[in-house]
Amino acid sequence: MSDFGETWRLVRGRFDDAVKGLSKQQLGYRMQPDSLTLGEMALHVAGVELWFISQLLGESLDGDLARLAAAATDGSVNDKPFPFSSDEIDPERVAWALSLSRDKVALVIDRPDDVRERSIVSALGPVVDGTGALARLAYHPGYHQGQAYLIKTSPGFPA
Repeated sequence: MSDFGETWRLVRGRFDDAVKGLSKQQLGYRMQPDSLTLGEMALHVAGVELWFISQLLGESLDGDLARLAAAATDGSVNDKPFPFSSDEIDPERVAWALSLSRDKVALVIDRPDDVRERSIVSALGPVVDGTGALARLAYHPGYHQGQAYLIKTSPGFPA
């Protein structure tokens, strides 16, 4: 197991635990205007993973996979609308997205030498090499796990 893989599995597991078992109402709770809901956040995490890995592997995406990859940026780091409506974000879609992206990342994260020299466009815009992509993937779910904790412990979060 690579250091990237070890870190990613730890923080991704904690993020998964933070959103696992939440109801549609809990996934749709918006703590404040312009913040992501937990459901949007989960699709964003999965979208970043899918987008990064598809670029590293040179795979094209279409249909729901392209929409999921768009959640890496749309509605979170740009002014475009989030690619999934609130009606579409439910426990089943969140579980599907997180499972799909987890499986894709697992194919690559423990073999960093296979992708170190490749380049991708990161969610925040800069072009980074494979090492930079794996470093971002390894810490990204942890960033959002902290946000999920704050949302779930905020006044007004649905019981």
